[in-house]
Amino acid sequence: MTARIGVITFPGTLDDHDAARAVDRSGARSVPLWHADADLKGVDAVVVPGGFSYGDYLRAGAIARFAPVMTEVVAAAGKGLPVLGICNGFQILCEAGLLPGVLIRNKGLHFVCRDQWLKVENTTSAWTSRFEPGAEILIPLKSGEGCYVADRHVIDELEGEGRVAFRYVGGNPNGALNDIAGITSANGRVVGLMPHPEHAIDALTGPSDDGLGLFLSALDTLVAA
Repeated sequence: MTARIGVITFPGTLDDHDAARAVDRSGARSVPLWHADADLKGVDAVVVPGGFSYGDYLRAGAIARFAPVMTEVVAAAGKGLPVLGICNGFQILCEAGLLPGVLIRNKGLHFVCRDQWLKVENTTSAWTSRFEPGAEILIPLKSGEGCYVADRHVIDELEGEGRVAFRYVGGNPNGALNDIAGITSANGRVVGLMPHPEHAIDALTGPSDDGLGLFLSALDTLVAA
C-alpha cells in the first residue's frame, strides 16, 4: 500500500504544491489538507509547509496553530504521527508546542534568500534517516523570521539529547542560537527546519536534490512500520 502524506494549506501558504510534489517524487502519495477542516483524512504523516499563514499577523505561526486541522495534528503527533514543519511550518510547530523554542526576526532584520549549506546532525529521526551523519547538504533558505531561540536549558537539552537535526555551515544567516537550522521532538517523529527541502528535489530545478532525503526518510519510516 502506498504511504499517504498530508500537506496542509493555510491562507497565505505558498509552498504547499512544492511540498506535495516532493512527497510524490519520493514515492509516497500527497493528500491535500485544508486548514479549516478538523480532518487528517487518515494520512500516515503530515507536512506543514512554508509561506505566510494568515499573513504572519501577530507573530509567524501564532494564528495558524489554532486552525482546526492543527488540533488534529497535535493530537495525532502525540500518538506518533510523523510531522515535518518547513519554514513557516516550523514556526507553527513551535507555536503549537510540538517543538520547543521560537523563531524570531533575523539578526539585522533582513529577509534572507539564498542557497544554504546545512550539516546533518541527527540521522535517527523519522525525517533524517536517509542521511549520513555529518553530511553537508545544499537547501534553499528564504525567511525573515528564521532566528531560532530558546532558553539556555532548552538549548542544552537539545544538544545533549542529539535533537539538533540540522545546523548552518559556512556562516550563520540569521543569528540562530548554536547555528540551529532544524530540530526534532524527543521521540524523533516531529522535525522542523527553516530551509526548504521541497525546493531541492531535482538538480535541474534546484541547487541540488539533497532535500529529497527528508521525504525518502519519511517513506522508509512508514514502510518499516
